[in-house]
Amino acid sequence: METEPVNVNEFQELARQALPKMYYDYYRGGAEDEHTLKENVEAFRRITIRPRILVDVSRTDLSTTVLGYKISAPILIAPTAMHKLAHPEGEVATARAAAACNTIMILSYMSTCTVEEVASSCNGVRFFQIYVYKKRDVTANLVQRAESCGYKAIVLTVDTPRLGRREKDIKNKMIAPQLKNFEGLISTAFSSDDGSNIEEFAKSTFDASLSWKDIGWLRSITNLPVLIKGVLTHEDAIKAVEVGVDGIVVSNHGARQLDYAPSTISVLEEVVGAVKGKVPVLFDGGIRRGTDVFKALALGAQAVLIGRPAVYGLAAKGEYGVKRVIKMLKDELELTMALSGCPTLNHISRSHVS
Repeated sequence: METEPVNVNEFQELARQALPKMYYDYYRGGAEDEHTLKENVEAFRRITIRPRILVDVSRTDLSTTVLGYKISAPILIAPTAMHKLAHPEGEVATARAAAACNTIMILSYMSTCTVEEVASSCNGVRFFQIYVYKKRDVTANLVQRAESCGYKAIVLTVDTPRLGRREKDIKNKMIAPQLKNFEGLISTAFSSDDGSNIEEFAKSTFDASLSWKDIGWLRSITNLPVLIKGVLTHEDAIKAVEVGVDGIVVSNHGARQLDYAPSTISVLEEVVGAVKGKVPVLFDGGIRRGTDVFKALALGAQAVLIGRPAVYGLAAKGEYGVKRVIKMLKDELELTMALSGCPTLNHISRSHVS
């Protein structure tokens, strides 16, 4: 009888055992030396919690709202590609888990289930993450499909004019499956003799000319709120507010793009300070514990996104695994709040961390 995992890191080990090496490496890996990949997790360890005592924490409340949508805890599912490589039910299983946990899933543009399949699989609040392709009508088509299927926001990833160099995928000659969202719009079958076909696909399709003025174009094709994901500096945070985005995700793409970019937790406060409360700031990168969630909230994030932990849960135990991962992080966050003297999220302040 295998023992039930007791934390997210144990789910990672189960995922490693469950997946072919190529797919595990794809999900786990980062860019080049993987310095930022390690640092995303390590940087949390350098932040200490300053607990307050003798506060009545007999009742705790983790609920919050993101863009006006009430969720059970400030933990969302980050957009991650190709869930069918982790589990046959793919993004549908992840969506059901998010809905069961009463939180928001951000569906990836590069999903292996279609926008429509995920929308019809269960009731829940979902956002849709996009890249902008050289063929703008492909992006417009997907944005409009997501809107008509009831997705509630568009999350534009802005740190990928080109794909980062993921050496494990190159070594493994990583082959991506056909992406069903693009059937009839664009071919996603690219062969590559010298490495990963995902890299080839990105090179031939992603629009490297994308710039600030294009936020206006995106806003013109949808009525949904637009968030941008991939902000790491106060300069870009100020610019994002100026061009009228509805939210910011502090993210370095799970350390898969530019190696030696800063860990996200180390720049969160800089971005929050620049935004001055004008739009919500969400946080992405390196969350493995409830204490990590607490630290991000104390530094000004409204909520956090989990990417790899959700995929590890999915790979290990399908929909149930994703639910377990979310519940573990919620339970750990709730305990951290109680032990720090914070009965609600509003009680968590900058003075709780050093």
